[in-house]
Amino acid sequence: MSAILQNLSTYNAADIPDAAAMSFGIVVADYNSDITYPMLQGCIETLLAHGANENNIHLYHVPGSFELPLAALALYERKKPDAVICLGCVITGETRHDEYINKAVSDAIMKLGLVHKTPFIFGVLTPQNHRQALDRAGGKHGNKGIEAAVTAIKMVQLVKGDKNKNRAGFITP
Repeated sequence: MSAILQNLSTYNAADIPDAAAMSFGIVVADYNSDITYPMLQGCIETLLAHGANENNIHLYHVPGSFELPLAALALYERKKPDAVICLGCVITGETRHDEYINKAVSDAIMKLGLVHKTPFIFGVLTPQNHRQALDRAGGKHGNKGIEAAVTAIKMVQLVKGDKNKNRAGFITP
C-alpha cells in the first residue's frame, strides 16, 4: 500500500516485547529540529510505553545527521546500551548533498551494528521536501521516532533474547 494512504507508524502493541530490562541510547540531530524533536518525543514516549525505564534511556544531541554515527559510537562505548537509535532528517535541496549524507550515514550506522553486534537503528528521514518531513514526524504518515523505538525493542529482543528461539517460537540454528 502506498505511503500516501496510510499512517506508517501504526503497530500492534501486543506484538512488542517488554522493554523493562532493556537500555537504549538515542542520538538526535538538532538540524531541522522542528522535525527531529517530535521524532525524539515519539521515540521516548514509545520506549516508556513499552516498559523502558527512563534512567535506561541515554540521549545525545548532535548538530546534524552527518554527525549521528560518531556520536552513536561514543554513546555506545560510554553507556553500553542494548540498542542505539539515530534520529535525523536530511531534506533534498538544490544540490546533491542529501545523497552523499544519506548514503554515508546509513552505511556507517549499519556498519556500527554489524561490528558491535548491537542494534543501531536508522531513524533518519530522507524526504524530498519539508512538508513530507513533517508528515513523517508526527503528521499524517505517523512518526519515524515511534517506528525507530519499536524497531529497537524488537531488535534487542531478537539479538539478546532466547538464543534458540525467534519471536515466533521457531527453533533456529
